[in-house]
Amino acid sequence: MKKIFLSLCLFGVISSASSQELTNAPKPFGPLPTQKQIDWQEMEFYAFVHFSLNTFTNKEWGYGDESPELFNPSQLDVRQWARVVKEAGMKGIILVAKHHDGFCLWPSAYTERSVKNSPWENGKGDLVKELAAACKEYDLKLGLYLSPWDRNHPQYGKPEYITYFRNQLKELLTNYGDVFEMWFDGANGGDGYYGGANETRKINSLTYYNWDETYKLIYDIAPKTLVWGVGPSEARWIGNEEGRAGKTNWSLLRQKDELAGKVHYTEFMSGHEDGEKWVPGEADVSIRPGWFYHSVEDDKVRSLDEMVDIYYESIGRNATLLLNLPVDTRGLVHENDEARLKELVATIKADFKNELLAGNQVQASNIRANNSNFGPQNVIDGNKNTYWATDDKVKQATVEFTFKKPTAINRILLQEYIKLGQRVKAFSIEVKVDGQWKTIANETTIGYKRILRLDRITASALRVNVLDAKSGFVISTIEAYNAPTFVKEPQIFRDKNGLVTIKSEEGNAIYYTLDGKAPTEKSTLYKVPFAYNKEVEIKAISRNTKEKINSGIKSAKYGVSKEKWKVISVSSGDSNSVEKIIDGNADTDWSFGNEENKLPQTVVIDMGELISIKGFTYTPQQVGNNLNLISNYELYTSLDSFYWDKQSEGEFSNIKHNPIEQIKSFSAVKARFLKFVATAAVGKAQTVSIAEIGVVE
Repeated sequence: MKKIFLSLCLFGVISSASSQELTNAPKPFGPLPTQKQIDWQEMEFYAFVHFSLNTFTNKEWGYGDESPELFNPSQLDVRQWARVVKEAGMKGIILVAKHHDGFCLWPSAYTERSVKNSPWENGKGDLVKELAAACKEYDLKLGLYLSPWDRNHPQYGKPEYITYFRNQLKELLTNYGDVFEMWFDGANGGDGYYGGANETRKINSLTYYNWDETYKLIYDIAPKTLVWGVGPSEARWIGNEEGRAGKTNWSLLRQKDELAGKVHYTEFMSGHEDGEKWVPGEADVSIRPGWFYHSVEDDKVRSLDEMVDIYYESIGRNATLLLNLPVDTRGLVHENDEARLKELVATIKADFKNELLAGNQVQASNIRANNSNFGPQNVIDGNKNTYWATDDKVKQATVEFTFKKPTAINRILLQEYIKLGQRVKAFSIEVKVDGQWKTIANETTIGYKRILRLDRITASALRVNVLDAKSGFVISTIEAYNAPTFVKEPQIFRDKNGLVTIKSEEGNAIYYTLDGKAPTEKSTLYKVPFAYNKEVEIKAISRNTKEKINSGIKSAKYGVSKEKWKVISVSSGDSNSVEKIIDGNADTDWSFGNEENKLPQTVVIDMGELISIKGFTYTPQQVGNNLNLISNYELYTSLDSFYWDKQSEGEFSNIKHNPIEQIKSFSAVKARFLKFVATAAVGKAQTVSIAEIGVVE
């Protein structure tokens, strides 16, 4: 009887404490995430896979007239994809099940344009099904991309196509298990095959698909699926294809304005402080320049430096990171891509190996209702569901950590308890050095996760000051780390005359090779620019001589230098500055065409000698806001500048959102003269720009 009485008394104490905690707990503020959105944000890092007919036609956007018989991978292994993704610490894979050319990677009952009419597995294969099984085996979540635009379907642009589109949605959402994210591309309407019509079809992407009904269909079938992209989506594009969010990044969006066409996509980088809906950002980027595989890009995998920057500027700025792996013609993630992923994983693991704040003394300038349940110890307890909270009217407060001994730090990680909303508008970081406080960072938003990369500093104490907030704030996590020194790769430049310049961070030594071998500190030490006008692959490293740490290897391939090249005619533009397009510097550019001299516009180049080429490159303007991008082109070659042969024509697909060097291949041909024709521009402009024209030898 005594034991029962004591148990009841203890139950009363616990109930009282729980009631007190609930009574004093902060209330939600502003737009809130759903549990689905929270689960999605906690995935942080997942893979995109672009693999389809474009892989075999060497295109970024298929026109819609390509034969399904071209799809024939020789060693397709989706388990290899899953293994690579899992080992990289990613939590899922979003497969491009149908791109703009309309080819389906599953045997859709509603079209013949699918794997069932390809040689792969004698037309009996279902790539979506195979990947779903591989994801289950490797404990990964499956997501799917279905292009709303279909350049093949004869009914695209008409009401009948919407029925087709929704029927395919039903197939994907009912036949392959749970789908964590359904991805809808914003590219909608334009020229296409359209069953042989070969015409341009324009649609209103906000109204044509009747997104409210389409979303209702999705949620009725698959309530666990988060819908990304156009329409009333639950997550937003980050506004670029570089994988980088803004330093200020609200998970809120004025979605009503967006759906009314009043929000420009560049605003997606930062979201809206006054947004009425929780629509967090997803940063998408490819590990290579293109989204689909192109063998010419095997040596153009993004550098480790760039990949690390992308990680910190996406996941570290309150976004998720969707990293594209362009599966090759074998049906495998290429070994160069896998190697880079392994380097990235090793770097990030090393950066966050040892947390430094847990176990140290912590105090705060304000604690909600003076209730220890909301005390600052919660930010270092490793529990994502506890938090330090302030009183509702307190929008400025400080949490301070005192180290047991002077401690070196260069990373700070912070998280808000987003179940109650995103509140922090501004914060700063201070450290105590030799008894004096020093400000080392002034920032804005936090959100789900914010990571700061700082110069290494040894401090006896650390202080996080929330300087402004929408309401009393709730911080769930604060962590500090001392990441290993990261030495950035050097930058290699060669001008048209063959002069090579290599630059690195101040104080670092540079070593390089010209024979394709990996450089070490025993290789040639770079001292001053040098001339090398032959075809060459230059490889270089930077070395922090003080800490004896090397950077990754920077590689740059060059053909014969352009010292003999001349621009011999232009159809418009300033002929005195046109040489900028062959000066070897992508930061300089030249424009031609205007309202009086409308497209098409032509430039003719004399390469000075007969050479064998198998492609050409167009680098668009890189500096500025209005890049005057060329969307469609023609390229001719000649031996004598009189008789011309057309070698390539088409579009620079997706250049609007991915304005990088465009590489177009063709069968090898001998030529001395090039004629480049800009036939159309992004946004129907008449003025276009060129930063650099080159050839593939």
